[in-house]
Amino acid sequence: MSQIVIVYHSGYGHTRRIAETVAETSGATLLAIDAEGNLPEGGWEQLQAARMIVFGSPTYMGSVSWQFKKFADASSKAWFTQAWKDKLFAGFTNSASMNGDKHSTLHYFMTLAMQHSGLWVGTGMMPSNHKAATRDDINYVASSSGLMTTTPSDAGVDEIPAGDLATARRFGERLAEVVARHPV
Repeated sequence: MSQIVIVYHSGYGHTRRIAETVAETSGATLLAIDAEGNLPEGGWEQLQAARMIVFGSPTYMGSVSWQFKKFADASSKAWFTQAWKDKLFAGFTNSASMNGDKHSTLHYFMTLAMQHSGLWVGTGMMPSNHKAATRDDINYVASSSGLMTTTPSDAGVDEIPAGDLATARRFGERLAEVVARHPV
């Protein structure tokens, strides 16, 4: 079993694609929250066994999807016993707008991680904020606290900008490196 588990909800497939891309370079196991906000059988045990939990959700109306919120509320059983204390945490989100209030979603993830007495890992990336920067550059959306990606509302899963996918791969590499540097 992987030391990293990505627990995520994806409404239209874009967030799933980002989760898969992060998993490619982090070696993470994917744990999808279904359309009813539930984990598959054995999901809670996977999270308990993980060294790092990575949260993923689309940003809808300035926050996580209701399905992710249902999962977060259900994690109160783990919170009550501090079962996830000192685990590493990270997160990512996708929305249709460049900003889209994605930072609110990442703050939600950070708060959830802190409530579980966890340790947060940011992107560790500098933003691409120079005049020559293009949409295909690493961290063009310019987030430090977690991975942010942007897919236009009329774009399919296969139209996620190459720069965002490259950023997701780099984020996955960072997560694997952090877990390797902080053994149990």
